[in-house]
Amino acid sequence: MKAKKETKETKEAKKEMKKEIYLDYAATTPLDPQVLKEMLPYFSEKYGNPSSMHEKGLEAKQAIEDSRKTIAKILNCNPGEIIFTSSGTESINLALKGIAFANKDRGNHIITSKIEHHVVLDTCKYLESQGFRVTYLDVDKYGLVNPFDVANAITGRTILISIMYSNNEIGTIQQIEEIGIIAKSRKVLFHTDACQSGLLDLDIKKLGVDLLTMNGSKIYGPKGSGILYIKEGIKITPLLHGGGQENKLRSGTENVPGIIGFAKALELIQKDKEKESKRLIELRDYLIKELLEIPKTRLNGSTDKRLPNNVNITFFGVEGEAMVNQLSDLGIYISTGSACDSKKEESSHVLRAIGLSAKNAQDIVRFSLGKYTKEEDINYVIKAVKEIVSKLRKVSVN
Repeated sequence: MKAKKETKETKEAKKEMKKEIYLDYAATTPLDPQVLKEMLPYFSEKYGNPSSMHEKGLEAKQAIEDSRKTIAKILNCNPGEIIFTSSGTESINLALKGIAFANKDRGNHIITSKIEHHVVLDTCKYLESQGFRVTYLDVDKYGLVNPFDVANAITGRTILISIMYSNNEIGTIQQIEEIGIIAKSRKVLFHTDACQSGLLDLDIKKLGVDLLTMNGSKIYGPKGSGILYIKEGIKITPLLHGGGQENKLRSGTENVPGIIGFAKALELIQKDKEKESKRLIELRDYLIKELLEIPKTRLNGSTDKRLPNNVNITFFGVEGEAMVNQLSDLGIYISTGSACDSKKEESSHVLRAIGLSAKNAQDIVRFSLGKYTKEEDINYVIKAVKEIVSKLRKVSVN
């Protein structure tokens, strides 16, 4: 008997029945409904250009300045030290290139680590082509930069240190305060990529940083939004020229809804960070414990200096991509690492830096939890992962 062709209605019914569990919050987060509510009026009602001098323009301008004040209060800095950008990528480019070109009369040396996001590494590679010298520091097996290595790498020509606050792949939290003390004592500017650090302490006075990058899509805010904190008095060359917006450092008509959304998202995630971190850590540790009961597995990254929501596991002999595809068929969404690396064939530079072979670096998956993750979701995921690992290992043996 000929099988009946599946109708559009049947497909939709199956889709509705499928349980969906999103565990890829490190790649991007859903927009918080409260953030959306805050943004909506600035798409259609309060649509003025902030540079216009009439009432509509001044209304938008005031909203931007109020958002700047909200962010500055959280970061413990002056509102004028916050620059709005289109993303973490733009913020990092402005920080690294801007500092390098503005200070090349003073030096040409930059220090970073081997596990930074590609935007930092690629920007540093570009700066090397422009005559700058870059030191790429090793990390230990947990992905930690040794502050003493930073100190030892500084020379009389060092103008900038850029070390990420927390790693997007393995979740390791760096010793930013210690590095900040070193940078200050040696009079070297210090930048940190804090895009994954929305649940951590963002007080720049405690951290001791001169520049800090964040983006909206990792904190339940809008995509296409970001900030760069730049300590007052620092010389920096703009990347974009034009109307002179953002203290002449980022020309272009401001993305008012994005700015409003970023500020609200940061306010909300920081307000609940202690309670939410505790909840996520409990779920994270439970997931780690259960997954490590599977034979031939390894947790990547630090056990204690770790983001509350990050679980990066090697399932030896099981390709991460196969695991992602199998789980996706069940409605469970995870990744093999950085979303920015997902289309690249080579293994993760972060995993190679912590000692995994190129082959074993292909056998990892990253679970990143978030505000909508529940214990029942974790139980469902644990059961599914155990079954899939067993099945894929049998296939690889055969």
